[in-house]
Amino acid sequence: MERVTAPENPLLSAADIRRLASELDLRPTKTLGQNFVIDPNTIRRITAASGTGAEEHVLEIGPGLGSLTLGLLDAAAAVTAVEIDPVPAGRLARTAEEFRPGAAERLSVVLADAMQVTAAELDALRPEAAPGPPTALVANLPYNVAVPVLLHLLAELPTLTHGLVMVQEEVADRLAAPPGSKTYGVPSAKGAWYAAVRKAGTIGKNVFWPAPKIQSGLVAFTRRQPPETTASRQEVFAAVDAAFAQRRKTLRAALAGWAGSPAAAEAALRAAGVDPRARGEVLGIEDFARIAAHRPAPTEGTPQ
Repeated sequence: MERVTAPENPLLSAADIRRLASELDLRPTKTLGQNFVIDPNTIRRITAASGTGAEEHVLEIGPGLGSLTLGLLDAAAAVTAVEIDPVPAGRLARTAEEFRPGAAERLSVVLADAMQVTAAELDALRPEAAPGPPTALVANLPYNVAVPVLLHLLAELPTLTHGLVMVQEEVADRLAAPPGSKTYGVPSAKGAWYAAVRKAGTIGKNVFWPAPKIQSGLVAFTRRQPPETTASRQEVFAAVDAAFAQRRKTLRAALAGWAGSPAAAEAALRAAGVDPRARGEVLGIEDFARIAAHRPAPTEGTPQ
């Protein structure tokens, strides 16, 4: 059962965000992708759409000044917040305690780069009240690293069974795109290896400080088993990268370097049941898994 934010549990307002930023002499930077949510209703919407359960341990990336963190503390049993900027990271636990007295045992703030954080590191710093490793990811991801961060976390944390992330709307469209659509590409295919991904809504520009130039999109995912294949994930992803490196080319041509030659690429494609004249954007992750399984053994001088 989801917890609902009650009126007596206030969320950070625009005035609160600016007060905290002033106290810390914090100026949001594009380098860190800092756009803080200043609208409590948006936080309630994200929290509700995440489907977070009251017994869950949630992983949040880039909590900033704590807008979403408070909403997640209302919805979940525990929250681990990973923040790369030491200035807001150093204030977050105190903010949580001010707005949610007694929250200390349910919140862990990890000063780390989300692109480098490991399951072991998070486990060592797990909140006292956490029932186990994180099972949900809910985050306002920095636009400039959203896709690599999401893919890293899905690979590193198999305990994540579902989640909701806010990203640049264009990125949301790409992550959720099905094969054959104009926006389908590397993020779509790689995301599908881990999970069923869908777009869950759009967020306007004016709920952020500073306001970004474009809208944001919500992306929901539900973990599923990857396709059955004798190839490793890295081998499948190498085939995906090669196929989309030259989108306009047929797979026979695009995968020539990957396979060793155009003829070898055609042989692998035919063995996988894929038309060599097709292009990468029409293939699902299951197709790439079959193709990778039929990659010819490299000969001397062939790229690995």
